[in-house]
Amino acid sequence: MKSSILLFLFFTILFSSPGFSQEVSDTINLDGKIFEKVEVEASYPGGVDAWRQFMMNNANGSVATENGAPIGVYTVIVQFVVAKDGKLSEFKPLTKLGYGMEQEVIRILKLSGEWTSAMQNGRPVKAFRKQPVTFQVEHEGVTVTTSTPYTLFTTIENPLSVVVDKVKPDDLRLTISQGTVVPKGDGQFGVKVTKPGRVIVRIYNKKDKEVGAVSFEVREKL
Repeated sequence: MKSSILLFLFFTILFSSPGFSQEVSDTINLDGKIFEKVEVEASYPGGVDAWRQFMMNNANGSVATENGAPIGVYTVIVQFVVAKDGKLSEFKPLTKLGYGMEQEVIRILKLSGEWTSAMQNGRPVKAFRKQPVTFQVEHEGVTVTTSTPYTLFTTIENPLSVVVDKVKPDDLRLTISQGTVVPKGDGQFGVKVTKPGRVIVRIYNKKDKEVGAVSFEVREKL
């Protein structure tokens, strides 16, 4: 079989509970007024369970790997408008993680048909919604462990453990797109990063052949 790390990648979709974004506010326009919240939010017909099932039945589970996404967890957010008649429009990615993920969420939203509109003061209103979808990409035979999965923090040395099938721990070499990586022996590394965002850690064997790549979200240490 042709040797390629993409052949071993697989993809899953996780849904933010309860299926819609609760961490960001919806905004509506009613008689010229802007509201941060509505009495009844716009929703997919059948509710959360029906929306989750629709997503699972229609999402392209290979979109990230087809576009070369490294190992990691990626949460994309797409904003859209639900009109009074339930029609969706004005799709806008609020993240730029790439690898076709934002476009895939937009594609699914466009397929979803008419929704139940938001309600305010007993009337249907036009409302913004923000839909988060979390994509997880894994690589068979490569295990990467940090204190918080796929997350690094600024101002500290982050412990990182790497296990690769058929590669001795001390033969592993890591590089990072921003920051420093210090080998500690036996597949253990210390990683320092300086600013929030995302970094890519690439994993090599003793022959300097890349055997994996991992994307980490970088957060400020509280």
